[in-house]
Amino acid sequence: MERKTTLPDSRKQARFGGIATFGRYPRFEDVVAAKKAVDWAIVGVPFDGGVTYRPGARFGPRGIREQSQYLKQYSMEHGVDVPGVLSLADAGDAPVKPFGVKDTLDGVVDHLVGLPDAGRLDAMLLGGDHSIVYAGMKAAWIRQGRPSGGLACIHFDSHMDTLDTVWGEKWNHATPFRRLIEEGILDPKRMISIGIKGPLNTSDDLEYASEQGIELVTYDRWKREGEAPIRACLDRIGSDAAYLSFDIDCVDPVFAPGTGTPSVGGFTSAEVLALLRSLAGVKLVGADVVEVLPDRDVAGNTALLAAHVVFEILALDAIRRGEGQG
Repeated sequence: MERKTTLPDSRKQARFGGIATFGRYPRFEDVVAAKKAVDWAIVGVPFDGGVTYRPGARFGPRGIREQSQYLKQYSMEHGVDVPGVLSLADAGDAPVKPFGVKDTLDGVVDHLVGLPDAGRLDAMLLGGDHSIVYAGMKAAWIRQGRPSGGLACIHFDSHMDTLDTVWGEKWNHATPFRRLIEEGILDPKRMISIGIKGPLNTSDDLEYASEQGIELVTYDRWKREGEAPIRACLDRIGSDAAYLSFDIDCVDPVFAPGTGTPSVGGFTSAEVLALLRSLAGVKLVGADVVEVLPDRDVAGNTALLAAHVVFEILALDAIRRGEGQG
């Protein structure tokens, strides 16, 4: 079987040499020039103008790419060679306007929709702060033909990100899912938020999510009930198109210290990778991994984990395409 993605042979070309594309995947423009289709384009969004605490996630895409050089190809858990099954390419970074959140998000949507072969490819965004999920999900919704019911969503995070405003501003990393629901892009009754934890500013922070029907699986609920509520939500989603948004701060800062809004008492890296693998069967049409802040990252641990999270998400699509599940 012909491989979909040609990678450098790490035993001939050292992983620490060459251009640091994500996973050492080929450049998007080279794949397009060869008139080959792309299943997933990896797109950085170096933007953190929507943060409410510590900035620096604008350097996240660069940090994740650097740590991804040691990614390998074959998933033992799923029994699939991910870049062998999927045509993967690094499409560089989307343009941003550092002084404007909404202007940046609208520009990223236009950039993603305008990528060659955009009717078929899916986009994996490297953040950047969590406001960029608005752009990633809206672009996926447009590529899917603007379905009237909106997209389903699987959301890993310590925070709901469904506030209305912060400091009088509607566009920031604490509000994107509310904006997506308001525009009919996201179906809240087919959304699950996993890993929510920590004290809140007020109990009102949960009201909107509850009223909209979002399934809330806090870290403590997951510890008590296991994967049952997650499986129930996945059954509701079924074969519908879904977007996966992963905020690295759902992982305990002991394992992922490089983030701008750390929340203690969360998943270990092993737990979160196992949870991602348990999603096998979901039909993904877009994804993002966000809130990596390299300046606070001890030895690159957080960016390394983020790179592996991206790989696990891509593996979900590879096994869905029927190339074997161990």
